[in-house]
Amino acid sequence: MSRPAELKYRAVAAFQRRVGNPVLGRLPVQTVLETTGRTSGLPRRTPVGGRRTGDSFWLVSEFGERSQYVRNIRADPRVRVRIRGRWYAGTAHLMPEDDPVARLRTLPRLNSAGVRLLGAGLLTVRVDLDR
Repeated sequence: MSRPAELKYRAVAAFQRRVGNPVLGRLPVQTVLETTGRTSGLPRRTPVGGRRTGDSFWLVSEFGERSQYVRNIRADPRVRVRIRGRWYAGTAHLMPEDDPVARLRTLPRLNSAGVRLLGAGLLTVRVDLDR
């Protein structure tokens, strides 16, 4: 990763960890992805943007493999997603073959714009929701 991209990653990650995620995660309308910490085994909640399509929930990780929730998914794909205040259990799948820029065009505009602007190494994630 180039030096400017690394600096951008560190700045955005620090802001999200300390300010953005704690505030957004408390909003009842915010979509939240809950993974299991790969080391601690504790639930880890991350506000995300995405869209439910049928029995799947799609999102794009702005830092791909560097995102902590992506690392947690790789270790344990069982997740929960809070959509409009309701929790759904499911299984997450990392989709490196999917075009994340094209995928962002199908997801909510505001979040997608932020992911395109701030992200580097985008990665599509699909969560198959349990019935």
